[in-house]
Amino acid sequence: MDRVALRGLKARGHHGVFPQERAEGQTFIVDLVLGLDTRPAAADDDLAKTVHYGIVAEEVVAVVQGEPVDLIETLAERIAQACLKHGGVQEVEVCVHKPDAPITVPFDDVTVTITRSRA
Repeated sequence: MDRVALRGLKARGHHGVFPQERAEGQTFIVDLVLGLDTRPAAADDDLAKTVHYGIVAEEVVAVVQGEPVDLIETLAERIAQACLKHGGVQEVEVCVHKPDAPITVPFDDVTVTITRSRA
């Protein structure tokens, strides 16, 4: 299986369990690795035979900006399901970063990474 990766998609969302997170929002960063067969697209040099990563990026940002959820695990699942709606995508790895998580000690990042595939 071939891979198409999008790294560092940034969007502001209002996800989290604390009222301040919901009210003020924060930046979330998403990395994606889409698994698909790119041979048909490469053979014909045809965008219609692969995944349009620009559209995927817009959809992922819309999920992050959309309906708030408590957990970034839930957010990652919603993103994965949106990616799997694209016909050629057989598998997706989603990593959601929450660099401004409300943690009381110094840290660089909090991430949740999931892998989902067509059943």
